[in-house]
Amino acid sequence: MNKLEIKGDWNITKGKLKQKWAKLTDDDLQFVEGKQEELLGRIQKRTGETREVIEKVLEKFSSACCGD
Repeated sequence: MNKLEIKGDWNITKGKLKQKWAKLTDDDLQFVEGKQEELLGRIQKRTGETREVIEKVLEKFSSACCGD
């Protein structure tokens, strides 16, 4: 994945991420356009997961929420 693309309703995706990784807070999951790297870094630091795992989960959850 060259660039993280978050599609659909971010609130739904955020809820799914918090279900998967209960350690995440609303502050960790503040998504601002153009700040994808910061978001990935926050999730990675909080969960200990690899970047690749986080990208796959984000892609799966954000695609599922908007029917793509």
